[in-house]
Amino acid sequence: MSSDTLRAVDASQEVLRFLKSRRSTLVKNMISPGPDASQIADILQTASRVPDHRKLAPFRFLTFTGKAREDFGKHIGAAFAKAHPDMPLDRTVFEAGRFLRAPVVIAVIASPVDCSRGTPKSEQIFTAGAVCFQMLLAARAMGFAGQWLTEWYAYDAAVQKALGLSGEEQVAGFIYLGSASEDPSERARPDVGALTQAWTG
Repeated sequence: MSSDTLRAVDASQEVLRFLKSRRSTLVKNMISPGPDASQIADILQTASRVPDHRKLAPFRFLTFTGKAREDFGKHIGAAFAKAHPDMPLDRTVFEAGRFLRAPVVIAVIASPVDCSRGTPKSEQIFTAGAVCFQMLLAARAMGFAGQWLTEWYAYDAAVQKALGLSGEEQVAGFIYLGSASEDPSERARPDVGALTQAWTG
């Protein structure tokens, strides 16, 4: 049987260990290199392999590499300066450099559509969120660090306009990718037992 054959069940302790140890690398700890064009394409292909009711593909990607990160940062800086005219110039400069914190930034845009068969738009947005997480998994599996952020500029109207968002589109996340300058540390995790109960009617 080919290794590419889909199977209903295929247990893998290696995959379980990978998932149980998953941890984002903080963007402040990212350095070059990031994924190249071919690797980015592979990451996006893998990221798009998520549950998607009725195969609507309610998401799209915008990639920022090289000088594009600095160029788009001008929109972020301008939006911040307009919203906070009393803030010092160095804060605006800091905001304009947001995308320079990692070699690659990928915006995942949630693009819900009207579905005649009834798939709600909220469910489509969940699909876009799954894409963001799958992207982190794919990047880590390829040896890259990743962090999923939104921050204030994901919700700013001027920044959304610069991204070319239309209709009901919204930013599901900015995925920062690069290499790690240090291993991530563990953080507190939820008490799953306290969050779980058996339904009894």
